[in-house]
Amino acid sequence: MNDLVIAVEDPATDDVRRLLERHLAFAHEQSPPEDVHALDSDGLQADDVTFFTARSNGELLGVGALRRIDDSHAEIKSMHTAAPARGRGVGRAMVGHLLEVARSRGCSRVSLETGTVPAFAPARALYTSVGFAPCEPFGRYRVSTYSVCMTLTL
Repeated sequence: MNDLVIAVEDPATDDVRRLLERHLAFAHEQSPPEDVHALDSDGLQADDVTFFTARSNGELLGVGALRRIDDSHAEIKSMHTAAPARGRGVGRAMVGHLLEVARSRGCSRVSLETGTVPAFAPARALYTSVGFAPCEPFGRYRVSTYSVCMTLTL
């Protein structure tokens, strides 16, 4: 997608908030509440989070965020592509952007958590294709049949 623009944006913007609400609804449809770790618009405004949108001609196609865990470790949060934009490379572009931002900030490791049920298979495939591998739970995550943690050394 040559016209895709990924930029820092306020997660409280109206169209962004609506996409995040769909993201959270999807997560809650697939996993029990204790295994839903997606952040809402308020959570994405935390000081340790940088939130990005992917737009084409102003249309919101996807979102993603990078949360600093420590000086060398970051976490990808709230990756979501709008349903009509799936399969067009938006998620791949966002992951690439987030990894570049992490590198520019001196991170040597980026991790994430995603679901294990079939609905999350495309996300797991994307992350695996760019080099993420399953790892032990990190931070506040715990072992769960509904959740898998993945990490990538930069």
